Amino acid sequence: MPQYRDRLPQLDGDLFLTDGGIETSLIFHDGFDLPEFAAFDLLRSHEGRDGLLRYFRRYVAIARDHGVGFVLESATWRASPDWGKKLGYSTDALAEANHRAIDLMTELRREFATARSPMVISGCVGPRGDGYSIQAKMTADEAEAYHARQIGIFADSEADMVTAVTMTYTDEAIGVSRAAREAGLPVVISFTTETDGRLPSGEALGSAIEAVDSATDGAPAYYMINCAHPTHFEEALHSGGAWRERIRALRANASTLSHAELDEAEELDDGDPVDFGVRHGRLVDAFPHLNVIGGCCGTDHRHVRAVALACGPVVSPSALQGA
Repeated sequence: MPQYRDRLPQLDGDLFLTDGGIETSLIFHDGFDLPEFAAFDLLRSHEGRDGLLRYFRRYVAIARDHGVGFVLESATWRASPDWGKKLGYSTDALAEANHRAIDLMTELRREFATARSPMVISGCVGPRGDGYSIQAKMTADEAEAYHARQIGIFADSEADMVTAVTMTYTDEAIGVSRAAREAGLPVVISFTTETDGRLPSGEALGSAIEAVDSATDGAPAYYMINCAHPTHFEEALHSGGAWRERIRALRANASTLSHAELDEAEELDDGDPVDFGVRHGRLVDAFPHLNVIGGCCGTDHRHVRAVALACGPVVSPSALQGA
């Protein structure tokens, strides 16, 4: 049975970490081939599953060493019908892959969770299209119908919540929110921004949050920003507005490059992990409601450890030795 579906512990305000850029880490650091950037495809083999376990164990160990919570985000960003079809998955095989991804998170929770480090399992939902740009838009109703299948699988699992990552326009976010509400799952909506702090659709971040809340009666438990460097969205956060209080999570990129530049890059830009931590420390000081922090493209366990050192409570000797 899910442990936290009725009450997400991160809503109480304590610091929670999550992982970094899973796809870029698995490709550039661990040497895996991820067709269509699909980490869930590794669950096809024992080698791939072991690789995912090694990847996540680096992060949950940091959370436990620092005595903070952790959001276990399943490797299912690409595990929706259109992407599954591109990868040759049948409907049943794709459903099984989603279940296996949540089972992996359950295994990690059993291994690492403590009273000081609760671990929340989130079923990750990605955009139907590309995460950097918009080729075609769905209506909110179309988005709800499309994402309902994957979200329904999460509802029939140990998942405590759903997180829609790298949303590029509001109608898809509205559809995901409605599908999760219908399935009885708390939902988090994460928008990505361009270098100007606006969504790839051109919508202002605050306007997008207000539009989703208005269309769903405030269905999301909270909002997140991901797949953008802090310098891309800091100004938007400092611009003011009650909508900022709805943002509780950040999963920033290591690189200051734009989405278009990252798309063309042949080498990994992992930025500066120490600066990454310092920047997040400043953001948390300025906006204390930000309490779920991880990373996105180019980040790894070094960046998340730097966040823990900058934002977390007093750490254990083992954490300091690994910094």
